Amino acid sequence: MLSAIKSAIERIDILSKTKPITIISHFDTDGITSAAIFSRALQRWNKKFSVKILKSLEETHILALPEDNLLVFLDLASNSMRYLKNKKTDIFILDHHEITDEIPSNVTMINPHLYDKEPMSGAAVAYLFAKSLSPENKDLANLAVIGMVGDSLEKNLGRVYDEILRDSNTVIKKGLLLYPSTRPLDKALEYSSSMYIPGVTGSYLGVLELLRDANIQKTEDRYKSIHELTDEEMSRLITSIMLRMVGHDTTQEMIGNLYLVKFFNKLEDAREFSALINACSRMDNPEIALGFCLGNRKYIEQAEKVYIEYKQHLVSALRYVSETDKITGNHYAIINAKDRIKDTIIGTVASIISHSPAYPQGTIIVALAYNEDKIKVSARMSGKEGKNVREVLSKVVVPLGGEVGGHPNAAGCLILREQESQFIQELQKVLEVEPIKV
Repeated sequence: MLSAIKSAIERIDILSKTKPITIISHFDTDGITSAAIFSRALQRWNKKFSVKILKSLEETHILALPEDNLLVFLDLASNSMRYLKNKKTDIFILDHHEITDEIPSNVTMINPHLYDKEPMSGAAVAYLFAKSLSPENKDLANLAVIGMVGDSLEKNLGRVYDEILRDSNTVIKKGLLLYPSTRPLDKALEYSSSMYIPGVTGSYLGVLELLRDANIQKTEDRYKSIHELTDEEMSRLITSIMLRMVGHDTTQEMIGNLYLVKFFNKLEDAREFSALINACSRMDNPEIALGFCLGNRKYIEQAEKVYIEYKQHLVSALRYVSETDKITGNHYAIINAKDRIKDTIIGTVASIISHSPAYPQGTIIVALAYNEDKIKVSARMSGKEGKNVREVLSKVVVPLGGEVGGHPNAAGCLILREQESQFIQELQKVLEVEPIKV
């Protein structure tokens, strides 16, 4: 893959002498950190470029892209070959998603799937490009670590990530995977989007009751952060959480490595920064997320304000889900939120619910939210064993003229709002007819 990256660098260098570069990246944490890494590398390379951040890549977006520019796609486009082959310009894709179609002659693809490489995020691919371009870009490794945890790839690290972690001087500690590990515990518990704890997540009274049960007291008018807890305090906290999650074995998911990265001259929790970046985009402020990643200090305060607002939206959304009726059946639950939950956070809501003890492992969670004249659909698998949710969605969506992106355990798509009833009916048929093996 590194030789392919070097060839791509040489080709971009030649072509960019007559054409400016347009970067098109996804709006989640991995996409934003990819865009930040790549744009900083281009800036140091003295290349002219512009950046577009997209929620999803549709045919209309591709048709609108200028053909007098080089097009560089980050963290997306591996499923869009049939549209890209008609663009009369050179295209470069740095991505990590599955490639579903033949790669046309105008597309240069850098994707670990082509080289039997270890699983890696889009930000890792962008970082390998930047580092191959110049050793000066090693200071961008912290962004690749944030992209890594943003795509939940930190549990099976291989040689590439070992190198990235060394380049970034990341501090790794074992502990409860509740972020931010650097902030007071009560706030981390109340607004946790990594771990859904019944009666605690979204409820400050529930948080206080949990901390009392764990016999964790305030010190100097505040609660300790996760990484400040003693081994005994950590053990009591984990026990108190597990007692609220009876029937859902999440011990292995709860304990793991905390990644502390150097950012703005401070050690920060990579998961927290991943969530903050993601929040800015999902609250329709991807430019703040990108500016934050690039170290523009005027965006720090803005990003923190947006993050607070996002967490309030998330808590409200989880409360709505807990109170509303769902369509349930054989190992599935469909949540049709309509306009009660923002389309940009419905995927996060589905992810949190998929980790909830309310649903047994193997359950498919499908959540819907309105997006103007369309509906955003997010599907998640509870646990690690079960049906391929991307395939499930594809069986319903492709006949309706739509496309599905994502992974076996997490996938999503857009459908027309007028297809709402038909989609739900067909989805139920697929889910009922094809039982999940647990």
